[in-house]
Amino acid sequence: MIFEYFPDTDMLYIKLTDRISVESEEIAPGIVLDLDENSHIVGVEVEDAGKQIDLSRLELKAMPLTSLLISERVAVETGD
Repeated sequence: MIFEYFPDTDMLYIKLTDRISVESEEIAPGIVLDLDENSHIVGVEVEDAGKQIDLSRLELKAMPLTSLLISERVAVETGD
């Protein structure tokens, strides 16, 4: 799963899988689901994300992660 933020358009994209999106469906104003050929969700687009979501914080709870990759430099709090 990949969270990617595009500051120039204030859009957050959550890529859930590597499958190809063939269709998109707006399920609420500014919330778009990308679907594969079998109508499975492959990604979620949040338009005007900075107005709808607190982008300054990301919390992961009970995730069965085997690795966590951060591809750009960000501040990280450990909560210890």
